Amino acid sequence: MIVISSHIFSPFAHHIPAPLHKVRLVLDRHDTLSAAFTELEALLISIFNVERVYIFQYRKQQQSLTLHFNSTSFAPHIHLPISPASIAGYVALSQHSLIVSDPYDEKVLSAINPSLRFNDQFDQQCTERTRNILCIPILQQDTLVGVLQLINTIDNFTYDISLGEDVAELLGHTCGYDLGGTNRPLDTLVHHGLITEKALESLGIDNYLNDDITLLLPRLVSEHGINHNIIGISLSVYYQLPYISYDSEHYHVYSKAHHLNVSYLKRNLVAIIAANDDKPIILMAQPNNMTLIREIERALCIESCYIAVGFPTHILQFLGEPDDGFSLGEMSDILDEIGTTTNIIDDDLETLSDNAPAVVRLVSRILHEAKRLNASDIHIDPDKSAATHVRMRVDGICRDLNNIPASHHNAVIARIKIMANLDIAEKRIPQDGKLTFKISDQLFEVRVATIPTVAGEGVVMRMLTNGGALPIHKMNLSEQNLSMLKRAVRKPHGIMLVVGPTGSGKTTMLHATLGHLNTRDKKIWTAEDPVEITQSGLQQVQVNPKIGVTFASTLRAFLRADPDIILIGEMRDKETAHVAIEASLTGHLVLSTLHTNSAPETITRLLDLGIDPVNFSDACVGILAQRLIRTLCPECKTPHNATSQEIEFIYRQYGDSIIAELNLQDQIIVYDAVGCECCDDIGYKGRTAVHELLTMTPELRSLIYKSANVAKLARQAANDGMRTLMQDGIKKLLSGITDIKQIQILGGLE
Repeated sequence: MIVISSHIFSPFAHHIPAPLHKVRLVLDRHDTLSAAFTELEALLISIFNVERVYIFQYRKQQQSLTLHFNSTSFAPHIHLPISPASIAGYVALSQHSLIVSDPYDEKVLSAINPSLRFNDQFDQQCTERTRNILCIPILQQDTLVGVLQLINTIDNFTYDISLGEDVAELLGHTCGYDLGGTNRPLDTLVHHGLITEKALESLGIDNYLNDDITLLLPRLVSEHGINHNIIGISLSVYYQLPYISYDSEHYHVYSKAHHLNVSYLKRNLVAIIAANDDKPIILMAQPNNMTLIREIERALCIESCYIAVGFPTHILQFLGEPDDGFSLGEMSDILDEIGTTTNIIDDDLETLSDNAPAVVRLVSRILHEAKRLNASDIHIDPDKSAATHVRMRVDGICRDLNNIPASHHNAVIARIKIMANLDIAEKRIPQDGKLTFKISDQLFEVRVATIPTVAGEGVVMRMLTNGGALPIHKMNLSEQNLSMLKRAVRKPHGIMLVVGPTGSGKTTMLHATLGHLNTRDKKIWTAEDPVEITQSGLQQVQVNPKIGVTFASTLRAFLRADPDIILIGEMRDKETAHVAIEASLTGHLVLSTLHTNSAPETITRLLDLGIDPVNFSDACVGILAQRLIRTLCPECKTPHNATSQEIEFIYRQYGDSIIAELNLQDQIIVYDAVGCECCDDIGYKGRTAVHELLTMTPELRSLIYKSANVAKLARQAANDGMRTLMQDGIKKLLSGITDIKQIQILGGLE
């Protein structure tokens, strides 16, 4: 349970009176003052022998008091100025406790302050006449946050003003955050450690006090896992209004609001609802919009009504729209809806894509879910005799998401093709494209590849990075590899290759390296397919083979533009490799990628393509091979002393001859994957790279001249200081980043 109210501070830790102790226990039993008030009110009535208890909140922006905590039947939103126009307002102004023996006696009021008046609108709403009042300011660290007012309706009274002040002080310590509100709508979340200021900034809101945050709120749910109701409490504290979530059992659309324009309400995120008593409640995402409130009151022909704050998607639900969350349960609902429709024939595909909301929502939901899970790929795999499987690759492992009825497979594929501007009629050949989708006004890009199979068309969608380059020091390179890499790319010309399988982070590493090299005195051109990462200061070109814009042709164009550094997204063919090496030999630093298994294998692969060994050995400054391995969840990983078998494995894989460089202790500590709520009971969370960096030396060049085999190249590279992927993985094992199982998978030993 998230505790919103603070714990009691030290002044009340010891030797407190019994009545005050009872008050403290009531406050500790509840999350908020709102939740505690009913029980608290009854207790205070008993302790002070009074008839009514009011707690006012201080509203800093309006410089007024608002009555939110009371049990009377009249409208709760009574506002009082901070002035002698009311007793509570005067106490807030003076910040001194006050006993008024008869608020209707002008002589009594004038003796306190000549301007003091009694606001009798409370009595007008009640059957009992106020006889006397105890009014006490509620302070939090000497700052006004509210006013406590005790009302007596009998002539004779005895107030324990000291006890009353103690209660007010206790309320200030425990509920000051609730009473005083906050400076910004999401401050409560920050205050309780549910999100950081930096994380809020990363969501694209520079000043979420002034900016429209309604689009931000769903992202707090989908990207940060914060519960709707917790966000609602934060909004309630800031606006100092009750929060109402979607509850169709207890709330309905106000009976006299049907004539209002629904589009207008949706656009302004307002719903007019009511409880069983059918009294109108204006539910708003931004309840500080007084102009909008007045417009709605005029439209409803009412003078005033209840105001409440709501979550944007909940407001839209009251207006008849489906929930816009991203849960798997809702995806199942869509699939149930799809399952009730009739079979679809191929001739109706385009019509279906445009007019079948369920299919459109399903594709959208799959994309949203992939983003929520931080998946790298989405796989939609047809099956001849069963439903279509939807899987997502998360941290390198495919997870089953859901199944699509076979009758709707073609419709879903058609929808994806339309979004990616592909030919929906062409099913015989593979197609490549790109689509964009939006979450909370933020665009994300997806690379789409369709593949014809015997069971039908399959689709693989790669979620593109859509962000800037990571700093090179955050790429988890070892100190040795980082130093060697920086030294290699400082050379004015040559070719640097990053190699590995698909999805191993090659592009991320290249752009991190470019970020290190990207200074004002360097002219940098890139040719990529697609452009996944953008950086200021780079001239980036999107390759498009369909119109003749290939890597090779783009590279030739770059050479006429006088660059210092060139990035080629991938050396896919002999022509591109030849041009890249020629560019590196003519005074340019060239960075590129290649699909090979290790750094030494890259050399033989290029030589097999027909690259001249002399030219390549002269041009190459380094080859960085990398793989991604799963990392242990930091919340649940558990250390243990390595067993004899594990120690033997570490020594064997790292090499007895160089194991001394690890400075191992007598007892080696390694970690196990356990599983917890934070990692969905998997034990792993995220991935990191292991590296193998080969740098060119005279001895290695000599072997390349002779077209030496991979084994000889690997031995020489090791003698020159290269550490293999396995060796780098063992370093990360010993540092507690991963476990021995992942290292075994890396080496193909499991």
